[in-house]
Amino acid sequence: MGHAAKTNRLYTAEERARRDATGWTLVQGILAPLQFVAFAISLALVLRYLASGEGYAWATASILVKTAFLYVIMITGAIWEKVVFGQYLLAPAFFWEDVFSFVVIALHTAYIWALFSGADPATQMWIALAAYAAYIVNAAQFLLKLRAARLEVAT
Repeated sequence: MGHAAKTNRLYTAEERARRDATGWTLVQGILAPLQFVAFAISLALVLRYLASGEGYAWATASILVKTAFLYVIMITGAIWEKVVFGQYLLAPAFFWEDVFSFVVIALHTAYIWALFSGADPATQMWIALAAYAAYIVNAAQFLLKLRAARLEVAT
């Protein structure tokens, strides 16, 4: 019965204490909205390029900035998971979020590969849009998890 209670809760009391005590929680709380701002700006620039054929350099730079945020938040998030849950990735509480994060990272990395392998600009931008669609799904996963954590505190 105790195990079932653990699986229904996002954090044990000890995990919650570690989460609240570590500076990595603040780092994630700062990086996540910054990554979203980078995403929103980049999405606009990518769509502008696809619609008009103008602004390739700006769109490309914005995708690289967004990708850098993604890599940094993934590394710091893995450290956060290690501190809170005792493992770098795929902790049971965040298993599916981490699995989908790998898809997001793979698509962003595919964009970088396309950029440096000389793929045509439109192909690059469509790969970026696929990466951004996956990012939206992943961000929603994490927002739902954040909401669940807040509701858990209230109960």
